[in-house]
Amino acid sequence: MKRVALGVSALALSAGFVGPMAFADEHPEGVTLYRVFVGDHEAGKVTGFDLNKPESRWTFETTGQNKLYSVNEGSTLVAVQSDNDAVNFINSGISLHSHGDHSDIEIEDPKQIRETLTGPRPFHVIDHDGKVVINFDKGGYAEIVDAHELSHGEIESGRLKQARAHHGFVAPLGNVWVTTVASDAPVEGDAAPTRLGLRAVQADGTPVDDVATCTGIHGEAFSGAYLAAGCKEGILTVAAGNDGPVTNMLTYPADLPSGEATGTLLGAKSMQVFLGNYGAKGLVVVDPVDEPHFRYIELPFRRVDFALDPANARFGYVLTEDGSLHQIDVLNGKLSKSAKVTEPYSMDGHWNDPRPRIAMAGEEIVMSDPNAGLVRRIAKDELRELGTIEVEGKPYNIAVAGGSGKVHDGAEHDHAGHDHDHDGEHAHSHGDPKIYAGYFEDSQIKDRPLSDYAGDWQSVYPYLTDGTLDPVWEHKAEKGTASVEEIRAEYDVGYKTDVERITIKGNVMTFYKGGNPAKGTYAYDGRETLTYKKGNRGVRFIFRKKEGDAEAPDFIQFSDHKIAPEKADHYHLYWGDDRAALLNEVTNWPTYYPSSLTPGHIVSEMKAH
Repeated sequence: MKRVALGVSALALSAGFVGPMAFADEHPEGVTLYRVFVGDHEAGKVTGFDLNKPESRWTFETTGQNKLYSVNEGSTLVAVQSDNDAVNFINSGISLHSHGDHSDIEIEDPKQIRETLTGPRPFHVIDHDGKVVINFDKGGYAEIVDAHELSHGEIESGRLKQARAHHGFVAPLGNVWVTTVASDAPVEGDAAPTRLGLRAVQADGTPVDDVATCTGIHGEAFSGAYLAAGCKEGILTVAAGNDGPVTNMLTYPADLPSGEATGTLLGAKSMQVFLGNYGAKGLVVVDPVDEPHFRYIELPFRRVDFALDPANARFGYVLTEDGSLHQIDVLNGKLSKSAKVTEPYSMDGHWNDPRPRIAMAGEEIVMSDPNAGLVRRIAKDELRELGTIEVEGKPYNIAVAGGSGKVHDGAEHDHAGHDHDHDGEHAHSHGDPKIYAGYFEDSQIKDRPLSDYAGDWQSVYPYLTDGTLDPVWEHKAEKGTASVEEIRAEYDVGYKTDVERITIKGNVMTFYKGGNPAKGTYAYDGRETLTYKKGNRGVRFIFRKKEGDAEAPDFIQFSDHKIAPEKADHYHLYWGDDRAALLNEVTNWPTYYPSSLTPGHIVSEMKAH
């Protein structure tokens, strides 16, 4: 690889207080619902219940003890049974569909998918870019499952063969895959082959480049433009580049305790940062771009489990063996508050002994307490217990699905239904159809702030080049007179860009090209109304760079079919150093959708236009 530095059993609710944050919003269009799934330490079962109504309960039988993963925005639970060579899937019954300024939520009873994946020792699960990838450690391969089909109760999968069987992972990255690599034979006296590093491969397993060294590679996570993995030497980061993956080894600094390493990583979604373990009593906050890359947090006792808050990535939470839960201030790299939440759980003994596990559920932390037979509900801000839920057996691994969204009924909403067929198509209104089509009065146009475009955005051009968007061109061809080939050619010119990601926070825009960021601070510079050949019009909202990196363009012009303040659900972008000349550019309009959307969701949105 190229290496460059890149900056149902009986349930009882305890008498403890049940706080209002656990209940669904009763507004007719707004609902907040979290559904908790708990795997038993001894029995082969998963118990699910609604946090706001825990008497609503479901039980799903599995072959053995499960490790649970919530994937595809929580629409599906993956139950991995490493010791029983099986993987089960459960549809959570909660689907969230982002539309820029809001999300829709669909709620049904959870259902177990009948089909089971079997193979030699499944272990690591990666959920990224519309794929759910399960590594079968003793099989020497990874099973790649389509997340969109999985959300519809169907398993469509392919297999990526590794050079040899080992405890590792496979992950999609741009147009290739990256896979861990192990030695050809076990080192004498070792029970397993030595893990050497990471390598880019094609879908058939053919190597694309050399192995990037990462001794003892273990643990992986995505955040922003980066995949990160723990190594004996440091943290290896990987980003998609124009010529393939770009890797960088962030070496552990000398001021970290010696002789330790990171083997578990969590990636934040709303900002580019990782949280990892470091020895039995430490954590590290890892910035993949800016120095210092590492900030060490020493814990008062050995770590039991830890989690990042997806709703507020500034904070994480860690449980230590004395039974205390600590809030982690990720930005400052320190523990900000602590509270005792359970009896002590010693870390002595086997790694798989029954100990608490934690997960985030909106404003709450839910924690399994195996010895007490409980799931504890803890307010994340005060670390105060809100109540407990009894669960039969030994509740162990835990996962959460859910969130907040609008529930629409009949004709009271803007959406013409969300019944997803297997092409992922759904009808979606984009406000006034006349304005969207470019027909409006000057009096309707209003200035717009940069906050209308705030967020984390991905380019759709890679989905054009790899064929993901082919159903969109077929859909457009059915409605018009141009052929699929003609439409694709037009959009190939329109979408073409090497800026794969853009983040907008406050008045700062960051452009990622080959994984390398370029930042600029921008101010509003007015708007321009353009009239097109067929008589319709469009409005460009323009922002000028006040300061920042030289690589960041002097002018940015947004076009998103809206003409007054409103959150963008996608946008077309024009950028350069000549404001007037940009207004004449009408053939190349790089297009960006929220990074949280899967390829299937993007196809659905485009077909709905």
